[in-house]
Amino acid sequence: MTDAAPKPRDAHPVLFLILFLPLGITNGYVVVTLSYILSHAGVGVGAIAALVAWSLFPQTWKVVWAPIVDTTLNNKVWFLLSAVVIGAGMIATALVPATRDNLIFIEILVVAVSLAVSFNAMAADSLMAYATPPSEKGRAGGWSQAGNLGGSGLGGGAGLWLAQHVHPIWISGAVLGLICIASSLAAIFIEEPISDHRGESLAKSFVNVGRDVWSVVSARTGVLALFLMTLPIGAGAASNLWSAVAGDWHASADTVALVNGALGGVVSMVGCIAGGFICDLMDRKRAYCLFGIVSAACAVAMAFAPHTELAFAFFVSLYAFALGFCYAAFGAVVLEAIGTGAAATKYNLLASVSNMPIAYMTIVDGWGQEKWGSNGMLYTEAVCGVIGVGIFVALAYALTRLRPREKFAT
Repeated sequence: MTDAAPKPRDAHPVLFLILFLPLGITNGYVVVTLSYILSHAGVGVGAIAALVAWSLFPQTWKVVWAPIVDTTLNNKVWFLLSAVVIGAGMIATALVPATRDNLIFIEILVVAVSLAVSFNAMAADSLMAYATPPSEKGRAGGWSQAGNLGGSGLGGGAGLWLAQHVHPIWISGAVLGLICIASSLAAIFIEEPISDHRGESLAKSFVNVGRDVWSVVSARTGVLALFLMTLPIGAGAASNLWSAVAGDWHASADTVALVNGALGGVVSMVGCIAGGFICDLMDRKRAYCLFGIVSAACAVAMAFAPHTELAFAFFVSLYAFALGFCYAAFGAVVLEAIGTGAAATKYNLLASVSNMPIAYMTIVDGWGQEKWGSNGMLYTEAVCGVIGVGIFVALAYALTRLRPREKFAT
């Protein structure tokens, strides 16, 4: 069932960069722009952290309602409707005065926007899965992740600049909201597929989605991809702690803001696009592991190098470039594993699992830093990444004794 649907004509992968801009823009706007505005309005760090956490909640659980996208309306309609809601929600959020008294209302709007983003990204996932030929899964994964990271730069860096230099302050959110709506234009150039997993009734369609998901997670390729997503390979957790450890490299606040912000975002985008191209030249799971090793090597090199501000800027940028490779490999492996069919549900199942190593490696890196210092944090991340590659290689070797199409459950 997975690949039986009529295949639309192939889409240029640059379109996926545009389709995934709303996902990045909204995250960057909340984490950087809105958080900055609220902090300068006297809202405490704890309250801002809670706002960010609430904004991430729908993205953590979106696999639960992903079958709705796979069984109702069509991908283009879902994308357009959700983009309009995202844009309107961002404009409304920007119009609400950023004060402590309005914080609950702002939280409600942020969660509503994030919920709309989940539908928007799922529709984009499905369009990408259908409109990408097997030979270009890597490039599609790279360009889509570049859109995600580039959108974060727009929502954060450009959004904050607009908020500081253009008045009234709500124009920042309005401009970004309109960009999110305009991203729907990219969908015009992607053909809407006919989904064969949709049955004569909604109940039948849901049953078919369940069967399609099971056909992936019970197959050798799906099991390998799912297991790979749980391992600490290229998780990029150190990037969550650069600001906290920058003092060990005598890095100024401006340097941290530059390399961990706008510059890091651009470098990561380039890494995504380059990494996606490489993924199409070799086995994509092997590329995933290779990029994880490269990321680990960057961490080790940073620990060995002199602890100066220049070294901090160079190695954080190099790490961001390697992380872009890893993001591209993630997209490539997932697209290869899910095929078509109920693509929104299958893609987001693997995406949800992939957040696990980011979370636990951030904790592990923090533990390593407290126990052995910043160098120890970098060594800890590198060792965990290499061990993860070793575990995956061992499992993949063991499974080569099974027939390529053999299932692991009956």
